[in-house]
Amino acid sequence: MSSHGAVHRLVVSADVKGSGRLGHQAKLRSRRGMYEVFESAFDAVAVRGDQVHLEDRGDGVLAALAPEVPPSALVGLWLEEVYQGVRAHNAGLGERLRLRIAMHGGPVSDDGRGLVGRAVDLACRLCDSEPAKAILAADDGIDLVFVVSDVLYRSVVADGGRFVEPEHYRAIPVRAKETDEVAWFHVPRRTQPPLPPPRPPARPTGVGVPEPATGAEPRGQGAAKYSINVNGINQIVDGAEVHGDIVGARGAPDGDSAEGAGPR
Repeated sequence: MSSHGAVHRLVVSADVKGSGRLGHQAKLRSRRGMYEVFESAFDAVAVRGDQVHLEDRGDGVLAALAPEVPPSALVGLWLEEVYQGVRAHNAGLGERLRLRIAMHGGPVSDDGRGLVGRAVDLACRLCDSEPAKAILAADDGIDLVFVVSDVLYRSVVADGGRFVEPEHYRAIPVRAKETDEVAWFHVPRRTQPPLPPPRPPARPTGVGVPEPATGAEPRGQGAAKYSINVNGINQIVDGAEVHGDIVGARGAPDGDSAEGAGPR
């Protein structure tokens, strides 16, 4: 493929997890395994060498398929062959090959030095996205995470077909640089890709924020302030009777203070 004109193609971006921490021989082994897995998978869907433009990215690859290659074959049988190839490669290895693979379709040009186009940019963003990395980090038993753009999911994956499981994809927002859209993530043989549970929001601290009472009943939204009624020596504070003087009260949820309420 060598043309300055933009042609609609399916773009595939792949990356090896943790390759920077591998020793030299292990890095060579993972690269060799990645190329063998991809080439075998392309053979399985009858994609010839002249129908795929492949660029080496050090710890990954970038590919663009010829327009006549059906995307349904790539999200179906091709992905299944990649999954099986990774399994076979990793059998008995301590340092396993773990891949992130992303796909998107759109206008792509080849300027003689490489692939150019927004479809290329988005495929690379999805492959390198935080959700894709988080899925691999969430479960050490996962060796392959697959992500497609929203348009590719709706136009190809959602139709299903042999080896295609649209019900096992999960829609997750992807925000990075100029990218802000929903993408669809999938882990072969999993009903849903795992993600770490979201961290609870930090509890606000500072003046005017009360400490939660252990075992206390939660206060309703309507009970925003403490209620203090002065009745001689018996005081009613939030419905509870207090015998004796009240010197002060602090810690109203909205920052107000009831300091000095009641007789001294």
